[in-house]
Amino acid sequence: MGNYVVTGSASGMGAATADRLRDAGHTVIGIDLRDADITADLSTDEGRAAAVSEALERCAGRLDGVAAVAGVGPSMPDAGTVVSINYFHPVRLLEGLRPALAASGAGRVVVIGSNSSTTVPMIDDRLVELLLAGDEETAREHARGAQAATPAEVRAASPTISAYATTKFALARWARQTAVTPEWARQGVLLNVIAPGAIVTPLMLAGGRAEDLDADAFPTPMPLGMFGAPEDVAFWVHQFLRPEARFTTGATLFVDGGTDAAMRPDAQPTAMTV
Repeated sequence: MGNYVVTGSASGMGAATADRLRDAGHTVIGIDLRDADITADLSTDEGRAAAVSEALERCAGRLDGVAAVAGVGPSMPDAGTVVSINYFHPVRLLEGLRPALAASGAGRVVVIGSNSSTTVPMIDDRLVELLLAGDEETAREHARGAQAATPAEVRAASPTISAYATTKFALARWARQTAVTPEWARQGVLLNVIAPGAIVTPLMLAGGRAEDLDADAFPTPMPLGMFGAPEDVAFWVHQFLRPEARFTTGATLFVDGGTDAAMRPDAQPTAMTV
């Protein structure tokens, strides 16, 4: 049986992932702000470094997989916090844990993106550049400035929707670029993204009730006529983390009930041009 790190393990998709791995007989090191094996604030470099150090101590320097699930949604009031948690938490954490993943000989990593990266027309190209460049402080400042310039009616409905979609977009691009580098690919460490859609979690409900949700009245298409559950995402996280998943890296899997396909039916495949 293996050793796995799961961030955001206290609730939602992270808790469902941790439960599935434990049910399969694995050791799970959960990381969250509370109710976890390691409590850490993943919005700061100090918190990430402490989490990495304790995780490495607990696994004795050898990890079979990491599921970077922790994140915040577009209802978060501060765009800077969205930048730090949704992008720099997984990137910095995985950079610190990569040697332990390589030590296993078959490390597996899944990061949680979002179908918002392809279905929300508010991607901030400059923020993407800053994120991929690794400039956290400048990225936070830019995101806050862009948030302040967003129309008031948009901010009232979804305070940080642009920062949210953009961080998930940049994270998917980072994973695609990073997965094929020798430090990852030739060390046997596979890195993939799962892009959920409307999953009924505490983050999505934001104090509301699941029974009040109506798939047919949702702002984006819901072809299956239903919302997803945390277990629907955890199932695919588990598949990507399995040792048998040895020939897939740099991929993004949409687990969104067909929303992305309904909104952008011709987006994939896209032919290479010469």
